[in-house]
Amino acid sequence: MGELRDRMVQDMRVRDFSPRTQEAYLAAVKGLAAYYHQAPDRLSDEEIHRYLLHAREERQLSASTRNQIRCGLKFFYDITLRRPQATLSVPVARQPQKLPAILSREEVTRIIEATTTLRHRVLLMVTYGGGLRVSEVVHLHPEDLDRERQLIRVVQGKGQKDRYTLLPRGVLEPVDRYRAVYGAASPWLFPQRQCPERPLDPTCAQKVYYTAKARAGITKDGGIHALRHGFATHLLEAGCDLPTLQRLLGHNDIKTTMRYLHVSPRTLAERVSPLDQLVFTQPLPRR
Repeated sequence: MGELRDRMVQDMRVRDFSPRTQEAYLAAVKGLAAYYHQAPDRLSDEEIHRYLLHAREERQLSASTRNQIRCGLKFFYDITLRRPQATLSVPVARQPQKLPAILSREEVTRIIEATTTLRHRVLLMVTYGGGLRVSEVVHLHPEDLDRERQLIRVVQGKGQKDRYTLLPRGVLEPVDRYRAVYGAASPWLFPQRQCPERPLDPTCAQKVYYTAKARAGITKDGGIHALRHGFATHLLEAGCDLPTLQRLLGHNDIKTTMRYLHVSPRTLAERVSPLDQLVFTQPLPRR
């Protein structure tokens, strides 16, 4: 893309887009150009629409992935090329409403205990104990652990927001042992081994989780984000109110937090089915 790419990057940077969003948007435009083997500024509106249809019908990409591609293309044509008519008529893909698979407390324990190094165990303990996103846990600094207030400071989390979440007492001793073993020279709590001045890559944290989950014999779907889902559900079951949980998780909209009401077994178990309120006088049929 050359010059077009540079212009698009500048447009995203001036709007303070996160590096991950910039990467996703650039990939969307690059994919479009590669599909037609042409510069994206030479493509017609119809060709853009056909590409999005190709992503749905032939590549069978998920609704969330297609929406990300759509947003990237819309930004490129609306902002960088100033062609707002190009993608305004492209509808947003409807995303299926799915509930996450929730780990029980016993399953979380098994996964954490299945780690084989102190570094990996502390990583998963901090992730679950604070309900952190993987991008947040790998960017923690040691000073972000506020021991006196028992809080973790999340700096510039999703949406470029700062927040505080819980720092469990049970993680303090493991963190101290981990820092003593692996050294305290790095500015990051979880640095890269070969390059301590850089934080651990999120894909490495994912691999740690998947390996531990496999060793624990857990077959439920989901990556390391399942620890965050477990944190939210288990707090809710313990009596945490929704506004507090919303602040701990860093959700903009409480509706996002409310979905955990639908996956909490205890919340469901406290409800009585209308069938149990009926009084039957006739015996069950024999067949």
